[in-house]
Amino acid sequence: MGGTVASIVLGAVFLLAGGSKIAAGPAWPRQAVELGAPRAVAMVVPWWELGLGALLVAQVARRPVAVAALATLIAFTAMIALRLSQGRRPPCACFGAWSAKPIGIGHIARNAAFAAIAVVVIVLG
Repeated sequence: MGGTVASIVLGAVFLLAGGSKIAAGPAWPRQAVELGAPRAVAMVVPWWELGLGALLVAQVARRPVAVAALATLIAFTAMIALRLSQGRRPPCACFGAWSAKPIGIGHIARNAAFAAIAVVVIVLG
């Protein structure tokens, strides 16, 4: 039961993140590039997040999808940590226009919490 709830919660986060990036229009890819993502990757990220979120909510292949979600969160967190270590604080835009404030340690903590939820899905299946 716990794995099901964790999967739905994590899926909802990814659906919200992907949907909000698409809704942000051309602002999202620009902000992603400022954060350090290659433009080609930035164009795919919202659709990747929507796919992961839909599969997690629908309970399709929970463990492998949670592993992909965890890898995604680790990559995002590493990019944020790298920018912070360089003294750069571009806007995160992690949730489109809803998260336009500059990146900070709170973004790393938030991603760590989401990663913990992904681990729960992986462990509990």
